[in-house]
Amino acid sequence: MDNISFEDFQKLDIRIAKVLEAEAVEGVDKLIKLTLEVGELGERTIVSGIRDWYTPEELVGKKIVYLSNIEEKEIKGVKSQGMLLAPEDENGNCVLLIPEKEIDSGTKVH
Repeated sequence: MDNISFEDFQKLDIRIAKVLEAEAVEGVDKLIKLTLEVGELGERTIVSGIRDWYTPEELVGKKIVYLSNIEEKEIKGVKSQGMLLAPEDENGNCVLLIPEKEIDSGTKVH
């Protein structure tokens, strides 16, 4: 794996976001469309391939770690405005990164 510079890392805008709405993307087994509240950035929509591990219903109300400044991409007709961060291990287990304690949506991760 290649190292990046500290300056490159500082370009990432990683924030805490609250899931306001979540729904399955029709016609695709793995995708969920999420509407997020990201503090001063307002509401954002993302699409994530986490439906093997989470149902849309259990995501609503959760706070997640969100990369806000990745290039927008259209996925199955939905404009995705960022990416949630979720590690997947070699056994295929995937978990959300969630704050340990209560913290405001939009808070930057340093």
